[in-house]
Amino acid sequence: MAALRAQLETGRRRRPGGHAIRGALAAVLVVLAAFALVTSVVGLWAARTTLNTDRWVATVAPLPQDPQVNAAVAQYATTQVFEVVDVETRLREVLPPQAAFVAGPITGQLREQVYKTVENVLSSERFQVIWVEVNRQLHQRILAVLEGTSTVITAQEDRIQIDLLPLINQVLRELSAQLPTLFGKTITLPDLSSGEIPANLRLRVEEQLGVTLPENFAQFTVYDSGQLWAAQQAVATAKRDLAIFVGATIVLLLAAFAVSPGRRRTAVQLGIWLVVAAVTITVILRAVRRQIVAEVPEGVYRNGVDAAMTTVFSLLRERGTQLIWIGAILAAAAYLVGPGRFPVWLRAQIRRGLTAGWRWTRTGWSTASAHGPGLINANLDAFRIGGLVVAGALALILSSWTSLLVIVVLLAAYEVAVTLIARNHHEPTPPPAVPTPS
Repeated sequence: MAALRAQLETGRRRRPGGHAIRGALAAVLVVLAAFALVTSVVGLWAARTTLNTDRWVATVAPLPQDPQVNAAVAQYATTQVFEVVDVETRLREVLPPQAAFVAGPITGQLREQVYKTVENVLSSERFQVIWVEVNRQLHQRILAVLEGTSTVITAQEDRIQIDLLPLINQVLRELSAQLPTLFGKTITLPDLSSGEIPANLRLRVEEQLGVTLPENFAQFTVYDSGQLWAAQQAVATAKRDLAIFVGATIVLLLAAFAVSPGRRRTAVQLGIWLVVAAVTITVILRAVRRQIVAEVPEGVYRNGVDAAMTTVFSLLRERGTQLIWIGAILAAAAYLVGPGRFPVWLRAQIRRGLTAGWRWTRTGWSTASAHGPGLINANLDAFRIGGLVVAGALALILSSWTSLLVIVVLLAAYEVAVTLIARNHHEPTPPPAVPTPS
């Protein structure tokens, strides 16, 4: 018995130490798993968005409709058109010497007209097809660069460029129709609204304008720093290693709960650290975004790039918000099912509230079943008009066609229901009078 007591005391002394070590190890694994999970979400978004042409095109498709992006591209395209056409020089050549001073003001007015034309072209549905095709070709070339299969390098080590020559082509077509004398002759350029961009487009523009375009004409530099090349290489590496990283994240999560002496506490820690990790990585990504935007010249171009990045990263922001909510809900739920005083008190209050609510609901249903049909029968017109008023108010608030259809269906069902309830209601027959003895 003495030996058994000694063994029992030894086990009791050893158990707290082992318990603490397992708890500390589980806490460390939870921290690693939380940050790995958030990083995995960012990696999956990067792989699915930036390395998949169809998804990338779907992401950037609405950019021309953004006012700031529209203004930036319109400003750049207008500048490119005036550089190649040289409107002011042509005006000075055709105007008499006494009127040469009006060349500047006329050029300014023409520039405004060209700017408005570019804006209209950008926001048109016909250009949307061209924009999608340009981005599709650009993205395919970038992927070819990253995979080592490119024959034409469009993403270099210090910059990445978007070719806006198809936009310039459409603008020149519109200007030729609006201002036939601007170019001194009638120009005929291909219509690219079908999305097909000819390989000799640059040569055809040069032939129609009668000029030699600069080598970098209509090449809009999106980003000018070697960090883009490094980021692209990092994304390409992450694409190869993403599956391993996601698997390691799952292993970390399982290991944390396997070694944990208190899985509920580990779940609370996981929820809290998930929120911390999501907020931390969000701050880091915002800092990187500010650094990228700062590389763009201040003004309309910077505003356009900032708006474009807001659109591109919108899905990632949604995922970050979802992770924060998931972490907060997980931590709160794991804490509230525990044995603490507050969780026990709160569960008791919820139980009482649900019991009282069920009792009140049952009583209210009984009362409504007993007196509701009679009330509806007595005030049928008021109930019908009330349904129409509520449906009309909802139709004004929810203006989509789908919402309107749902409202009409629900209104019809409501009107039929109140009519049937009123029709099937029978007034209770009074008990027969008992004759009084004479």
